[in-house]
Amino acid sequence: MRIATWNVNSITARLPRMLAWLESSGTDVLCVQETKCTLEQFPADELRELGYESAVNATGRWNGVALLSRVGLADVVTGLPDGPAYEGVQEPRAIAATCGPARVWSVYVPNGREVGHDHYAYKLRWLEALRKAVAADAAAELPFAVLGDFNIAPTDEDVWDPALFEGATHVTDAERAALAALRAEGLSDVMPRPLKYDRPYTYWDYRQLGFPKNRGMRIDLVLGNAPFAAAVADGYVDREERKGKGASDHAPVVVDLDL
Repeated sequence: MRIATWNVNSITARLPRMLAWLESSGTDVLCVQETKCTLEQFPADELRELGYESAVNATGRWNGVALLSRVGLADVVTGLPDGPAYEGVQEPRAIAATCGPARVWSVYVPNGREVGHDHYAYKLRWLEALRKAVAADAAAELPFAVLGDFNIAPTDEDVWDPALFEGATHVTDAERAALAALRAEGLSDVMPRPLKYDRPYTYWDYRQLGFPKNRGMRIDLVLGNAPFAAAVADGYVDREERKGKGASDHAPVVVDLDL
């Protein structure tokens, strides 16, 4: 079984590439972030033609998450239970479902903007709500994982130049502590180590030749419980999908499971 996560940075803009990638990659379940569309705009018909069911949490031009599955979608949870609001709005940042033999969450963690900003405090509250929401699934015997854009680099090795990020979001002690608290519920970073190349970043800024110069960050993660981690046979970051015209600024992160 092949499960992947991908921040597509607008599913409308990325649709031709995403459809082609789904066909060529053999992915069974795709966790999508930053759909940037309404429910009515979501390309469910095009995905159905490829054999994928869709579960979607999207409300407009910002945020938005989805689960695409060709192995079934059951027990869907739309939104983060008891999740905090930002400026009075429950943003569409989480969705969960059981897909065949595994249960997964697709999450798009708030960016945080800058330390001290209201959005940074919201990010920390959101991560604590996520921890509480996944605790039961993490402890279950069913293979379970939280996949998505966490907007946190777990260690300094996951940033191309830590000195440039000093005092900025994505690398602060508080954010990393929140991520550690989530893992403490029984989840681990399941990407095989070492990967097939050095510095397996997942995100590169469009500006200043970020991708050609490999000035990236590893912020797209797959956190699995013990049964999920035990089933991992391989994993990779599909850097090829970050290349060329019309690419997202994130690459797909792919995990193969022996289930």
